[in-house]
Amino acid sequence: MITTFSVPTTIYLGSKALEQLPSLPIHKVLLVCDPFLIQSGGVKVVTDRLEAMGAQWELFDQIVPDPTVDLVSAGVARILDYRPDTLLALGGGSAMDAGKAINFLYSQMGAAKKPLFIAIPTTSGTGSEVTSFSVLSDTQAGAKYPLVDDRMLPEFALLDPSLALSVPSQVTADTGLDILTHAMEAYVSPSASDFTDALAEKALALVFAYLPRAVKNGGDFEARERLHNASCMAGIAFNNASLGICHGMAHPLGALLHLPHGRSNALLLPHITAFNAGLNETGDFPARTRYAALAKLTGGCCYSETVAVQSLIRKIQNLMTETGIPHKLEDAEQRALVSERLDNLTEAALADRCTGGNPRSAQPEQVKKLYQKLI
Repeated sequence: MITTFSVPTTIYLGSKALEQLPSLPIHKVLLVCDPFLIQSGGVKVVTDRLEAMGAQWELFDQIVPDPTVDLVSAGVARILDYRPDTLLALGGGSAMDAGKAINFLYSQMGAAKKPLFIAIPTTSGTGSEVTSFSVLSDTQAGAKYPLVDDRMLPEFALLDPSLALSVPSQVTADTGLDILTHAMEAYVSPSASDFTDALAEKALALVFAYLPRAVKNGGDFEARERLHNASCMAGIAFNNASLGICHGMAHPLGALLHLPHGRSNALLLPHITAFNAGLNETGDFPARTRYAALAKLTGGCCYSETVAVQSLIRKIQNLMTETGIPHKLEDAEQRALVSERLDNLTEAALADRCTGGNPRSAQPEQVKKLYQKLI
């Protein structure tokens, strides 16, 4: 068996990461961001630098949470009109996902040269700045579709933790649990390697150590920096190893209930961990051994592999409690909607591309039971 590991993206990290912009071969930039960055003036951290280096720039500031196929189509029309040599995505996962899809589709439409892609995350969670994934929503179908193509990988990622200092505490918590999910799914993936393990282990340790600090005090620069790095490391890990059924189930759940992606993952993660490990079941479950190793890394009780996995699940749930994330759906209408659409959710989860990377296959009835644990 041959396993590959690749990090094509050049990563600049630390408080001076943005100072690398003038060294990059950019002259005409389409800057993709959301309207809030315009209103708050946050976009100026980039536009001021672009102007100082004499680069032309225009904005595509229509980004919304859960970018849609229609939004990407509008972005492609804009880039066809402007013809930049660089596309720069500034923001959270939505801005980067939209930017990657826009740039990729434009390059497939006869463009003489694919624009350089630069990703500058302002939240710590998706790891989208180093992945070949782009998740788009179809509002008519009420579904999310993960697109995967290595040609969507950014050439450069600039990780300046100061850009995340103003992220609200609840968003910090949701995105932080997204990091944890990425790390754990990469770690138990059948395609995991020593290289992805190292990144996943470090990312997991950083989340447990620094997420409560960042939620409690958004101005804690050290906590922000370590979470920013953890997000990127977990992104590299899952981009090389794959994700699993937690993401496969979270995509349709988030699309149905309009939940933040990290929140959808967090709600499912303890139950998916128990399912993958085969807790209270007999048989051979390779993920059980892998989760037990993670439990040991976090200082959990390791009297047996089963006990170790149980301690890891408790640690995840304690982290959720500490950061204000509920363990179940609290809204009665949301619970009713999940019950009503259970068959549709299950079908979409099993068809999701991420589900194929799970260490344990799932039958429809098993997926339904996992969703029912949320209500």
